[in-house]
Amino acid sequence: MPRLQKNDNFIDKTFTILADIVLKVLPTSKDEKQAFYYYRDGMSAQSEGEYAEALENYYEALQLEEDPFDRSYILYNIGLIYSSNGEHVKALEYYHQALELNYKLPQALNNIAVIYHYQGIKANNQKKISVSKEMFTKAAKYWQQAIYLAPNNYIEAQNWLKTTGREYS
Repeated sequence: MPRLQKNDNFIDKTFTILADIVLKVLPTSKDEKQAFYYYRDGMSAQSEGEYAEALENYYEALQLEEDPFDRSYILYNIGLIYSSNGEHVKALEYYHQALELNYKLPQALNNIAVIYHYQGIKANNQKKISVSKEMFTKAAKYWQQAIYLAPNNYIEAQNWLKTTGREYS
């Protein structure tokens, strides 16, 4: 049974029906269609906190998906899962891979900044001041890029940049 059919959410069901109709009409290859189904099932599993199942679906989608833009979102979502599980090094790897395919992905830039900021706080609490400064500098760099792409987003990051004297000029 496809993953979304288990979900009783009206919006998810509507999206599934519309997506199925669009896929039947659009001239896409069998692999592209299958990749989309895996991606959709991965998103559904992820939204329900079923991360292992989501990862399986995303990895299957990556095997089939050829479009770099679509692959960037799959990689981004894999990064989200690893980040949620506290596996920040793996998350960073996937966010960077996503950005290599789609440099206009402010949410990936933001999430990288969040990880570096977290590591900066952690280092500061451990009295590792030079490491802390380095992590905060990295966080600032990625937040500046995210804000450049999405100037109306990331208000907390904008405030942090301003209050710490790292504001983007």
